[in-house]
Amino acid sequence: MKILVVEDDLSIAMGIEYSLGQEGYEVKVCGNVAEGKAYIENEVVDLCLLDLTLPDGSGYELCKVAKENRDIPVIFLTACDDEVNVVMGLDMGADDYVTKPFRIRELISRIKSVLRRHNKTDSTKAIFNYNNIRINTLEAKVYKNNKEVQLTALEYRLLLTFITHEGQALSRNQLLEGIWDIAGDFVNDNTVTVYIKRLRDKLEDDPGNPTFITTIRGIGYKVGR
Repeated sequence: MKILVVEDDLSIAMGIEYSLGQEGYEVKVCGNVAEGKAYIENEVVDLCLLDLTLPDGSGYELCKVAKENRDIPVIFLTACDDEVNVVMGLDMGADDYVTKPFRIRELISRIKSVLRRHNKTDSTKAIFNYNNIRINTLEAKVYKNNKEVQLTALEYRLLLTFITHEGQALSRNQLLEGIWDIAGDFVNDNTVTVYIKRLRDKLEDDPGNPTFITTIRGIGYKVGR
């Protein structure tokens, strides 16, 4: 789980980085709007912690980028606890705010709460679109170029595992867990390889050079940015 911290106070940023690292999060620290914007646009981020006042602009600017990029959850870190600033941030789509000075345990609790809410919302989305691929989870149907693609139950469950973890690199064990209740003892490491190949054959324009289900060397596979 990757968290972006945009904070120009180095002592605060380093304290957050250390504490979140102890909790198992991967943390990237940026000190201004320009660095934060570039990182959001080029990397997969699971949550942003944004200082409101930055040397080259405002955390509001980064919130807008985060929400337009992939609806990334945002928590503001602000010394301003007046109603106007709080309401403005929440109206822009921020998921929460924490007023400085804060206790690190409170911040971690807020992070976990926001991630739970966000993941629950994502998992209940009805329609997923990826270029020429559309997945309707209410109808359990998959389309490529507006033509329905027939998937087996195991293929569809594997695809659901990917799209409910959009942008996240999933290991073979995580993928096995996602399809275990359908195939039980019949699934193994080779099963994942076979069914990923089948999905690629059905959904990729060029299965030999996949752009939808991509391989992350040494880790596993992912769908999306």
